[in-house]
Parts: sequence; structure tokens; C-alpha cells
Amino acid sequence: MTDAMGKAAGKVAGKAALATGGVMPGRRDSEKLGPGTVVAARELLTVSGALVKLPDPEQRVHLQFRRFAGCPVCNLHLRAMVQRQGEIAASGIREIVVFHSTVEEMLVHAADLPFAVIADPDKLLYRAFGVESSPRALLDPRAWLPILRAIFDSLLATIRERRPVPPAHPRGGRLGLPADFLIASDGRMIACKYGDHLYDQWSVDELLCLAAQDGGDQGAASRFVPDRN
Repeated sequence: MTDAMGKAAGKVAGKAALATGGVMPGRRDSEKLGPGTVVAARELLTVSGALVKLPDPEQRVHLQFRRFAGCPVCNLHLRAMVQRQGEIAASGIREIVVFHSTVEEMLVHAADLPFAVIADPDKLLYRAFGVESSPRALLDPRAWLPILRAIFDSLLATIRERRPVPPAHPRGGRLGLPADFLIASDGRMIACKYGDHLYDQWSVDELLCLAAQDGGDQGAASRFVPDRN
């Protein structure tokens, strides 16, 4: 990383705790959410230093929680999202992707993603949305084939494209489980998914189908979960 990138990362990191610090009171840590919950308004600081609103008053948000920066399995999934970003945007959905890594790590491994990327090394958002870690992330047999494919693709990318090698000891560990949330412009949780293993997330087709089923209805939610701030 260049000195300029390091200074920029330091500035962003200094503000990140403030931007992501509003978790939901009245709930136990890691308590799972469900459809109908309303997520209180907050601003999230991206690794590029921009502020994004959650919920977004203009469109729906697909908030997805990944593992660590440089995670080969996460990259495998996110490449599919990037390839179909036009379809996702045309459906009125904004992508926000959260990693439990530092800003510095994110700038090395994920600076080129065309999404709003959030560094949450202290897992404040993970706890707020009930996103967990578990050994089954790696031990579930359904994860083994994606892991092998991801490792192979990562090796090719390192050799051919000289991409950085994934961290040997990632912050937050390797046992994180993915989670997906589709959030309406009024904060209503349209749908959510908590993964059973590290490659258990919505496909692009599933995301687009959920958005179509919602039909843009921004009706009132059944219950409200306030922000801490």
C-alpha cells in the first residue's frame, strides 16, 4: 500500500466506528432479525470515505455480510454479483457489502468492487444484524466444493493477475457465516437469509426474484427496532 493510501485509510478508519456504531438496543447480541423488522436509519462509511444511507430513501438495499478481505469463497460469489450488477441496479437495488476486516485490508483486496464496501473489523454491524460465526462454516459438506473451486480460482488470480494473496490469519477468523438482507426504502426488512455454511447465500436470481415479489411495496412494518443513537 502506498503512503497516500495508508493516510487515507487511517482517516477512514478513524471515522468508521462512528459511522457503524449505531446498533439496535433492546436486543441481545446476535439476535436474528426477520421479515417485517424495520431497521433504523444510519449512515455507513465506505472504505473509499463516502457515506451511504441505510435504508436508502431512493431504492432498496441488498445488505450482505461476507467474511474477511481477500476471502477466496467471498470473491467467488462477488464476481457473480459484479457480472450482473446491471440487472441488480435495474431492479432498483443498491448493493452494500460488509467485511470484518480493517480499511487497510479492504483497500488491498476489495478496492475495485463496484459496490459500497464497509469495513467492520469490530463486528458492530454483524452483532446488530445477528450475523454469527460457527465451525459449520467450513465443516458443512456443502461448502467443500465451493472451497476447492475458490482456492483454485484464487491461485490462478494470484499467478495470472498478480492479485494479493489472501491473509494467512484474517482478523475475525475464518468461521464467519454469510447473511443477506433485502431492505426497503422505509427500512422494512423485505427478506433475509442467514447462511448455514460459508457459501450459503442468495444467488443473483434469488435476489431479483425477491425484489420482483416485493413489487416495490414500501408498506408499514409489523414492528420497529430503534437505533442506539
